[in-house]
Amino acid sequence: MTIPISVLELGGVREGSDRKAALTDAVDLARHVETLGYHRFWVAEHHNMPTVTTAATAVVLGHIAAHTHTIRVGAGGIMLPNHAPYVIAEQFGTLETLFPGRIDLGLGRAPGTDQITLRALRRSATASDNFPQDVVELQAFLGPNQPGQRIEAVPGSNTNVPLWILGSSIFGAQLAAEFGLPFAFASHFAPAALTAALDVYRRHYTPSARHPSPYAMVALNVIAADTDAEAHHLATSQQIMFTHMLRGIRGLFQPPIDNIENYWTPFEKAQVERMLACTLVGSPATLRDALPRFVAQTRADELIVTSNIFDHTKRKRSFELLAGVAGLPSSRLT
Repeated sequence: MTIPISVLELGGVREGSDRKAALTDAVDLARHVETLGYHRFWVAEHHNMPTVTTAATAVVLGHIAAHTHTIRVGAGGIMLPNHAPYVIAEQFGTLETLFPGRIDLGLGRAPGTDQITLRALRRSATASDNFPQDVVELQAFLGPNQPGQRIEAVPGSNTNVPLWILGSSIFGAQLAAEFGLPFAFASHFAPAALTAALDVYRRHYTPSARHPSPYAMVALNVIAADTDAEAHHLATSQQIMFTHMLRGIRGLFQPPIDNIENYWTPFEKAQVERMLACTLVGSPATLRDALPRFVAQTRADELIVTSNIFDHTKRKRSFELLAGVAGLPSSRLT
């Protein structure tokens, strides 16, 4: 494998733990995967979710960047309809000023929350209709000042923070292609349109000065352990999490169980397995077969991996095993 592999982190709160520990673990994981040769470490904006601690995304990124050295850190992503583009330009311009050459800004169109919380954010349910215009406005605020420009993002202007379009549908692919931006697909939880979206993105891509060719990042769940049996046991925590989504249960991340078949119904199992179709579970030997096949099928330029494992030490071990399978460099530190 020669493509870059990155990490997506939500700062998950585990049953029996707390929010501070979740954020501390996120920093520890970032430092760990940096030494393993992972390319980026992204966190995502979600609101009103008991198990997600990355809602104040720019704040979390500043904390992570301050405790790492070389790995790129970024938003995967900022839900732009929740914010004024000018404010995001100031936030990420500040991050780029503090940590030059290390900041990414992925942009999503969904609110990343429910309608009640959307009102608490003081945003309209129709704000997403302006997403393409908001992307253009944000890009302008992060670019160089133009003659006669009266509003400047400080810091922000001329930082040229790299923008990505995130998506789980054809719309995001079309927009990324039109704007000549890299595209990241959320196949780790919404894989249905993955193949079609990547095809649209590549066929309709408009080259830009910064990105003359399309660049597609594909999200993948990976749960690795020393044996297949252990990996499948650890994977039950993720299966419980997605089952709870279907049931409307709001709770913390649960420890693994011995028999998931006794936990979910056949209907829930089918639904969860569809949502988790882009998931690799197993030992290094299993992953050595499955990972290249996934890359070949998607023709991904980069993978971004999430690993929903309850035990923090075993989650770090999962990323170690994946790094070995993928042939990542042993260290990026200088």
